[in-house]
Amino acid sequence: MAWIALVIAGCSEVFGVIGMKGVTIGKGWKAFMLMVLSFVISFSLLSYAMKSLPMGTSYAVWTGIGTVGSTITGMFLYGEQKSVLRVLFIAMILAAALGLKLIS
Repeated sequence: MAWIALVIAGCSEVFGVIGMKGVTIGKGWKAFMLMVLSFVISFSLLSYAMKSLPMGTSYAVWTGIGTVGSTITGMFLYGEQKSVLRVLFIAMILAAALGLKLIS
């Protein structure tokens, strides 16, 4: 259950970052609400996951999901640079998160 909460926390972090981007480009109160609610959900679930998972593993997986999700979202929603090296490094982050799951 903790791992499911952690994955949902990471995905919620991505929505929070999408809301943050919306606030910076002037999307108004809806983007602000998306940001606030998503980060509240994300931090709450991260806190729940940390009750049974090691702190370092939880935080690394949470930030990894957020980093990968935000990078992919930036590429496809906001037209950010898509390159082989970016995809390679995203794959390395995913591999590291999976490795942490396998050893814990």
